Order: sequence, then structure tokens, then C-alpha cells
Amino acid sequence: MRKILFSCILRYTLGVITARQLAEKYRKFFEERGHKWIPSSPLVPEGDSSTLFISAGMHPLVPYLLGETHPLGKRLVDVQECLRTDDINEVGDTFHHTWFEMLGNWSLGDYFKKESIGQSFEFLTKHLNIDSNKLSVTCFAGDSDAPKDEESAKVWESLGIPKERIYFNPKKDNWWELAGETSPCGPDTEIFFDTEKEECGKDCRPGCSCGKYCEIWNNVFMEYIKKANGGYEPLKQKNVDTGMGVERTLAVLNGFDDDYLTDVWQPIIGKIEEISGKKYEDENVKPMRIIADHLRAAVFVIVDGVVPSNKTQGYVLRRLIRRSIRQGKLLGIKGKFIQEVAKAVLDNRGNYAIDYPELEKNEKLIFSTLADEEEKFLVTIEWGLKEFKKLKEQGQIITGMHGWNLYQSFGFPPELTKEEAEKEGMKIKEDFDSQFKIGQKAHQKLSKMAAAKLFKGGLGEQTEETVKYHTATHLLQAALRVVLGEGVRQIGSAITAEKMRFDFTYPKPLMPEQLAKIEGLVNEKIKEKLAVKMEVMPFKKAVSEGALTVLGKTYPEEVKVYSIDNPLTSSGQAFSKEVCGGPHIKNTGELGEFKIIKEESCGAGKRRIYAVLKK
Repeated sequence: MRKILFSCILRYTLGVITARQLAEKYRKFFEERGHKWIPSSPLVPEGDSSTLFISAGMHPLVPYLLGETHPLGKRLVDVQECLRTDDINEVGDTFHHTWFEMLGNWSLGDYFKKESIGQSFEFLTKHLNIDSNKLSVTCFAGDSDAPKDEESAKVWESLGIPKERIYFNPKKDNWWELAGETSPCGPDTEIFFDTEKEECGKDCRPGCSCGKYCEIWNNVFMEYIKKANGGYEPLKQKNVDTGMGVERTLAVLNGFDDDYLTDVWQPIIGKIEEISGKKYEDENVKPMRIIADHLRAAVFVIVDGVVPSNKTQGYVLRRLIRRSIRQGKLLGIKGKFIQEVAKAVLDNRGNYAIDYPELEKNEKLIFSTLADEEEKFLVTIEWGLKEFKKLKEQGQIITGMHGWNLYQSFGFPPELTKEEAEKEGMKIKEDFDSQFKIGQKAHQKLSKMAAAKLFKGGLGEQTEETVKYHTATHLLQAALRVVLGEGVRQIGSAITAEKMRFDFTYPKPLMPEQLAKIEGLVNEKIKEKLAVKMEVMPFKKAVSEGALTVLGKTYPEEVKVYSIDNPLTSSGQAFSKEVCGGPHIKNTGELGEFKIIKEESCGAGKRRIYAVLKK
């Protein structure tokens, strides 16, 4: 009732305002003050491998912040579409979003703190009619790198913000810089709106997550450059970089304490209600927010030329889509549904701050990409449930490592593993969550690319082709042991999308006829289309059952064991059985023709084979 009353008061004072109207007011205000309008840059940054997506308005402007002359001058204004991957796990509350629009105005070596803060205050109080008594601000508290920002505080005081509503915070709260070794950076001052909720405690203040204070604007004063050694030095020019999130500001202006109640989101939420047959209330609120957010973000990522995959931007897209599907299942949605939600996203394009004509032009691409990925994920869930039932048959207590292996192999989120365990009456170890995180961190250390931290098992760049080559190394080791003897053991490997390298123990060069036999045996097993199976078991049990390991490698207490069935002899022994992190294909028939291209020494008692897979 209180939220409704608050909403009515604001609507009476301000009237209903849309995202488009907010953006137009913002643009007009700053253009009247000498700022030139610049278009939104694409989500995927051009010529910048330091980040997967544009996550802030400053990304496309870094050269100009560093001193390069902008063709439109020193004052700029824009609406930039952004996507922040570090907020994915936060989505589900009232204000976090993966894809969002950021209103921004810029001074490239022109005005600084006094004029910037004055403009922000004027726009909020005179043009958006926000009561200044509801505004609080935060400033940088200072440290060994930069002094306390007394200058900003004094400007706020001169505008009527009393000292008791001016707070000072450390670098983690009131300092802005891009990730990476070097970046233009500096202190910021953030503006918060008091929603009139009760304080959550004596320490409640702007920045608290309880919802009393809503951040609506951030003015960054870029006067430093972060150096590769971790230090900071003054920039040649002092810049201003501001950001106002459209969704949050719109919620405040329309009297909502939930961003998802605005026109930006309601048509999408309404479609999810229709599909699920449930209302946006109680336990349905969080999954509906996640579905709406993730599928909206997915649509914009697809439009920018990204396809679902297991690396870089494609991995983020896949994660967004699959997380949406998972939340749909929690809502009880049966069958496929994400295309319907995506259509609501497209139909709602008139409610965004700026036009995105590429949405309409790429409708077919959006729907086909989503349909294909939804189909793939439904298959992986099926595979995962089969593997899960094996654990039940084995009487396993579900550990965090089980959860991690199911997640990386089949896309099972840990909450799904726990849910299935409870449904099947299986015990879950108390340290499930902490052990899951340990597996996750161990996997991340093995990845060569920060954006491709996908699988535990040594594949730095995981693609469909590298997965095939990974499975081929198992066939090769088994064939080597058949032809050369069981003294052969793997000591290393390297895989790219074009070829594989396999290092093993053997005392002398291989003869041509031996290489021909090895190659022939691998191709025989490919033609037989053998199943590739995975089990999770204690490491000691795996070794006792004959699973091979890589010499010199340390393994955890519980491991994944991959077996390639169809016994070589009538003994019942699998052709290949190895302790391995994966990933792997499901059937050897997917590999194509195996061809050894080179064999050489790689040290005393060690040999090396290079091979390719031909389609």
C-alpha cells in the first residue's frame, strides 16, 4: 500500500514519463549547453580485445579521454547500450540488469567538477522535478593514490546538500576505472534518491543494498591514468564522464521501487505471465525478472553478430539463454518458450531510450538462433538427467564436485543438481556450495583466456573442433598401447582447432608400419561409432578399475572418468578408459578421418605425434 501511495504522489507531481521522453529531455538539456550528440557504439567493441562487451559509455571514448581530439569537440552527450557480465548473478533483484541503456555526458579537457555537478543537480531538480531534499551524495574518501575529494563535497554544499547527506567512501565505492593493466580513471561522486523506505539499521546509508537509497547518477572525474605497475599518475587533460542508468531513473520518476514495473519491462513480464499462467508476485518475481532480463540481453547480443558457443561473447550469450530456460522450468513452463518472450522484447522496442532499427531487420536471425540454442539445451538437460540417475543407482552422496561436473558437462546449474537430489531422496553434502566453488576456481586457473573459462580439463580455447581433438587423444593413446604395449603412457598434449599434439613414453622412433597400424586402429574405432561415456567416482576407485592418468599430474579426490565402449576383446574391458576433465563428443563417429602427419622425439624416452582430423 505504501509503495502504491508513493507512486501516486510522484505521478501526480511529475506525470508518467517514458524512457524515450527521459532521453529526449537529457539530450536537449546538454545540447543547449554545448554538447554534441554521438550515437551508441555496438555492444561488441571494435579493435579492443581487453573486454567482451561495452560495459560503460567511456569504452568507445578512451582515446579521447587520453588526449586525442574528438571530431565533434570537447563536449559530448549520448545514450550508450551496455552489457555487464559481472552482474549476471545479481539479476533477479529490483535493479540489476545485464543489458541496459546509459545516458552520458562528457567533458574532454573542458569543464570539470563544479560545472559537472551543477549541471547534474540542475537537470534532476529543475527538469525532472526531483525534490532536492530526497538527494544524498557520496564522494571519494582519499587514499595513498589520490586525495580526499573535498572539492566535490564543497560544490554539493554550495548547491544546498547538507553535510549530513554527503558521505565519503573508499576506492571500492567511489572510484572508477576499467579492468586491465592501464586505464584512464579517477574519483567519482554518486547521486542517490531516498525512496522513503525505512532504514535497515544504524549503518544504513547511500550504497546500502536494502533499497532505501537508489543510485541514479554517477559523475566520474578522470584525472588519472592507471599504470601497468599498479600506480597512478595525472592525466594530461582532466575529463568528466557521467552515467545515468535509464531503468533506475525511470523507476524513480514513476514512483516505483522495482525497475521491472516500468513500461520498459512490463510488456515482457506480461508475456512471461501469459506463458507461465502465473502472476508477477511472490516466488515468481525473481525467475520472471531473470527471464526478461536475460532474453532481452540475448536479443541485443545476437543482433550484434554473436552466436552461442563455448568461448568469449558466444559463451556469455549461451549462458544467458540457458539460464532463462532454467528459470522457465522453475516457473513450471512446459516446452519451448523463449522465442515468444523474444518477440515481446522486439515488440517493446518503442519503449527504449533510443531507436534500434537493427532489431526489426534481424528478427529471423534472432528467432532462429534462439530456437537452435533452446533445442540444444533441452538435449543436454536430458543427458544430464541420465547421468544424474546413474549417481542414484550408485548410491552416491551428492558432493559439490558432482555438481560442478554436471554443470560443466551438461549445463546443469548447481541449484538444479540439489533440486534433483532432493526430489530423488538423495543426500547432499553440507559443503556442496563451497566444494562447487573450489571446482570452479580450479577450472578457471586452467583456462588461458579469461573469457573462455568454460571447462575443467585443459582446453584453453574450447570449440567444436577442439572437443573432437580432445576425444581423439583418448583413441590415440589406446591404439598406441595396443600396438606398442601397455608401457605407453601419456605425458602431455596440445590441441588447437586445426591439429593435435600427443606426447607419450616410448624409447625409440616408430616404424612406418607401426604408425599405419595405430592410424588404422583409431579410424576403425571412429567408423564403429562408439559411445563416449562419463562417470564421476573417487580417484582411487578409477585407478583400481584401470582408468589411465597423465603421468606427473595431481588429481582431486573425485574425478571424471571417460570410457569409450565396445570392447576390443571379449574380456569386457573398454577400448579406452581415462581420468579426464573433458569436454568430449558423445560418439566417435563425429570425428572424421584421423591422419598422423608427423612423429618425432621430444626428449629421452619420449615421443611426439602430430595428427589431424579430416572431414
